[in-house]
Amino acid sequence: MRCALLTLLTLYSLLSHMPLLATPLMDLVDVEGVRANQVIGYGLVVGLDGSGDKSQVKFTNQSVANLIKQFGINLPPNVDPKLKNVAAVTVTASIPPSYSPGQTVDVTVSSLGDAKSLRGGQLLMTPLLGVDGEVYALAQGALVVGGVKAEGRSGSSVSINSANTGLIANGATIERMIASDFSERSEVMLNLRQPSFQTASHVAQAVNQQFGPGTATALSGTQVSLRAPLPSNQRISYMALLESIDVQEGRTRPKVVFNSRTGTVVVGQGVRVKAAAVSHGNLAVTISETPQVSQPGAFSGGETAVVPRSDVSVNQQRNPMFAWPDGADLQSIIKTVNSLGATPDDVMSILQALETAGALNAELIVI
Repeated sequence: MRCALLTLLTLYSLLSHMPLLATPLMDLVDVEGVRANQVIGYGLVVGLDGSGDKSQVKFTNQSVANLIKQFGINLPPNVDPKLKNVAAVTVTASIPPSYSPGQTVDVTVSSLGDAKSLRGGQLLMTPLLGVDGEVYALAQGALVVGGVKAEGRSGSSVSINSANTGLIANGATIERMIASDFSERSEVMLNLRQPSFQTASHVAQAVNQQFGPGTATALSGTQVSLRAPLPSNQRISYMALLESIDVQEGRTRPKVVFNSRTGTVVVGQGVRVKAAAVSHGNLAVTISETPQVSQPGAFSGGETAVVPRSDVSVNQQRNPMFAWPDGADLQSIIKTVNSLGATPDDVMSILQALETAGALNAELIVI
């Protein structure tokens, strides 16, 4: 008995002194000035097998007329080419930081008009513009479309995923480098992805421990300022050393995310419920129409009429009240909800009511 007690005490001492799991610094922060940039363009997809924009999409025909005009072909006035193999599209891409001319990025192509499908299409050369209106990349190539759509003459159709959006791998070539002031700043600013005063303090402590006191200063629960060398070679080496630092992440408020479109409910780790009693029931009202034919008697001179008949029934499901103990963790919440057979909508209603009652210590997010 004494030996077992000593073993338990030793195990408790070891567990209490074990270091908490740390997270790589760059998994917690973003470096200000080092970011991707969005570009967008308007273009034409050709080579479609009759699934392009219809004639009522005027800007597609106008775009084709302007395109062939550049090659010396002028259409007569008021002539509608009525193309079926062309679709007007938007082209979007994200240029990673410090990308130079000649490098390539993926582009996403989406239909603007009423095209049925972009499958088998070829994007013509499309300039991609930044928010300043300057051209930073050129896109062109064959589309890869993951969706399929088929229609019959009667109007019935079958579709799998979306056939109006496609991807061109390495479809855009960078023509101009997007300038960044990262190398010109006297300080490196780290922005926390999840604001937390504890995390900001831990980041400053870890950096100061690595590079010396005064190197890092926590400005707020979101920003940490670092003194860094200005020469580019030294700054790159400095950033490489930052990537090797591990930081103990501070506590953040647990979250419960509910997607109202798909009915998905995600309950994060750390969600706890205070002592609460919950009763959740459903009220179902059913109205059924059963028309009856009223037939007049022989030689009465009356007319046959249809008389409506409505049956209304109300059914209220009676569910017993259940109680959550104080401090119930995620596992207890899941077990209780599963035992009730609650739908995602029911779960969301229960969680919203618990938050209103102040019994849920989590942030409720509806997307």
